[in-house]
Amino acid sequence: VSCCLLANLFCYVCCRSNATNTKSDVYLNEWAVEIYGGNDVADEVAAAHGFVNHGLIIKSKDFYRFSHPKLKKRSLDSSYEHLQNLLTNKKVTWAKQQNAKRRVKRDLDFDPNTGPNDPKWSRMWYLDKHRLTVFVFQAPSQDPNMGVVEAWKLGYTGKGVSVSILDDGIEHTHPDLHANYDASASYDMNDHDSDPMPRATWTNENRHGTRCAGEVAAVANNGVCSIGIAFDAKIGGIRMLDGDVTDIVEGLSLSHENNIIDIYSSSWGPDDDGKTVDGPAKLAYIALKQGVNKGRNGKGSIFVWASGNGGRYQDNCNCDGYASSIYTLSISSATEHGTIPWYSEACSSTFATTYSSGSWQHENIVTTDLNHGCTESHTGTSASAPLAAAICALVLESNPNLTWRDMQHIVVRTAKPDGLHTSGWIQNGAGRKVCNSFGYGLLDAHAMVQLARNWTTAPDQKQCNITVISAEESPKFLKSTRSLKVSFQVTSDCTVGQPVERLEHVQAELTLRNERRGDFTILLTSPMGTTSQLLEPRLYDSSSEGFTKWAFMTTHSWDEDPHGLWILEIRQEYNPSTSQLTGTLSLFNLVLYGTSE
Repeated sequence: VSCCLLANLFCYVCCRSNATNTKSDVYLNEWAVEIYGGNDVADEVAAAHGFVNHGLIIKSKDFYRFSHPKLKKRSLDSSYEHLQNLLTNKKVTWAKQQNAKRRVKRDLDFDPNTGPNDPKWSRMWYLDKHRLTVFVFQAPSQDPNMGVVEAWKLGYTGKGVSVSILDDGIEHTHPDLHANYDASASYDMNDHDSDPMPRATWTNENRHGTRCAGEVAAVANNGVCSIGIAFDAKIGGIRMLDGDVTDIVEGLSLSHENNIIDIYSSSWGPDDDGKTVDGPAKLAYIALKQGVNKGRNGKGSIFVWASGNGGRYQDNCNCDGYASSIYTLSISSATEHGTIPWYSEACSSTFATTYSSGSWQHENIVTTDLNHGCTESHTGTSASAPLAAAICALVLESNPNLTWRDMQHIVVRTAKPDGLHTSGWIQNGAGRKVCNSFGYGLLDAHAMVQLARNWTTAPDQKQCNITVISAEESPKFLKSTRSLKVSFQVTSDCTVGQPVERLEHVQAELTLRNERRGDFTILLTSPMGTTSQLLEPRLYDSSSEGFTKWAFMTTHSWDEDPHGLWILEIRQEYNPSTSQLTGTLSLFNLVLYGTSE
C-alpha cells in the first residue's frame, strides 16, 4: 500500500532519509514516544521503564520526549533493549531512539569579514540597484530589483508580523535588533531554556542566525549597521543547530509557538555534498504539516527554506526533503548581475530567487554580526532565504488573512524572470516562465503587496493520488538503452483523494534502484507539454541504496490542467566505474495537489 494512502502521515515515508552515511550514527539517551491518554499516563509509562518524561514535543499531538538517566548521553550503539521495553507497554503506540543528524548552515566557507562597523546603507545594493546612499526613497531602478523600496513607499514595513530564525541562536542584545526582538517567538532547544543567545566561541562560528536576523528586521534609521527589509517586524530566534540535531529538536523548533510566529526562516538542511538524500523524519514532518494546517490560527505557518549550496558538488535540492516539501517556500540565489552563483543548486521544487553573493568579485549581503558588529560578507542561499522571509512579512502586513498557499500563489504570479540569465527558462502550460535555477524568478515585494491587498483566498487544497506502478507489481527494468518511459492518462479518477482541476504542486513518488544512485536523470512531462527535470546526475553520489518512496516535487506545472497524457522518463547515465546492470523502478505514485475550481 502506498504511503500516500495514510490519512495523517501520507507523505512522511516519502521524505524519510535515504542518506548515505560516511560516519557512524551517534545515538542519544533520548526517545520520542507516542502515548495516548495525556501527560499523567506518559509519566506513568516513563517511571515504569526508568525514563524521565520531559513533556510534549508537538502541541495537540501525543508525542513525548523521554530520556534515560542511566544511559550514556551519546553512544555509537543503539539501545535495542530499552526500545523493546517501551514497545511492550500497551500504552505505547510508537517509539524511536534519537540519533544526531548532520545539518549544515547554508553560508559559504570563505568570509573575509573586512567591512567596517559603521552604517551601511550605501552598500545594500540588493534593495535598490541604484544603491541607497541615505535612507530616502529613490526612484525605482530599471535593473532587476526586488521592489523593496517601492513596497516601503506604500507603507509596508512588517508591522504586526513575527518572524523567527531557526538556527544557531540570535544575539538579541545587538543594538540593531534589540528593539524588534520578540522573546515569545524565541527559545533555546539546545540548552532547553528561553534565551536563544548564541554560544560564544573564539571563531565566532555561531554568527549565522544573527546575520540572518539582521536581514529581516534590523532597526531602521538608527545609525547602526544596516536596515532589515521588514524593519518594523518582530524578530525571534530558535537556537537549535548548536548541538545534537535530532528529530525531536527539529519537531520542537518547527512547531514552536505557531500561533505567535507567522514566518519561520531556515537557512540549513542536510549536507550539500552531492551524495546525501535526506529529509524530515516523523516529528519534523508532522510539525510542518500541522504548521500549515493549524499555525497562524488556521491560516498556516509560512516556512521559508534555503534551497542549498551544493552547486560545486552538482547537488540537486530535490534530494533535500525540506527544500522540496510542498509545505516550504524554497528560495534560490542570484548574483548582483543576475547570474547563477557557483554554489547554487538547481531543482524543480524551487519557487523563486532573491539576491545573494557570487564569486569573489561580486557583492555580498550586509547585515548584523556577533559582538554588536556589522558585516558586508553574508553569503550563499543562507542569505537569500531571510530576504524572502522579510518580503513575506511585508506581504502579510498588507493582508494578514493570507494562507500559506496564498503566499505561494502570489510568489508564482509576481516573481520576475527578466534579467536573470540562464538557458534553462521554459514556458509552462499556464504561460509562465520557470526554470530549475531561479524558479519563477526574482521576488518582487512591490508587486506582491499590491496583489496581496485584494487577494481572494485560494480554494481548498485537493489531493489526488494515482498509483501508476504499485509495489505489488513486477518492477520495470531500464532497457538496454539505459532508459525507461512510463506513459499514462490522468482522468478525474484518483486511487485515493479528490480530483484536481488546476495544479499546484506535483510529486512523483518513486522507488528506484541501480548500482550507482548518482547516474539517474528523471524527467516528468505534463499533458500541457511542460517537462520538469526532477533529477540530474550527481557526480559524487555513488550509493547503491537508490530511492525508497522518495517524493520528487515540481512547481513547474502550477495552474495547468492535469488531465491527459503524463510521461515519466528515467535515464541511467553510462558510468565506466559500474557494471552494465540496468536500474529498476518498482513503485510510482503520481500525487497531484491543487484545486477543484
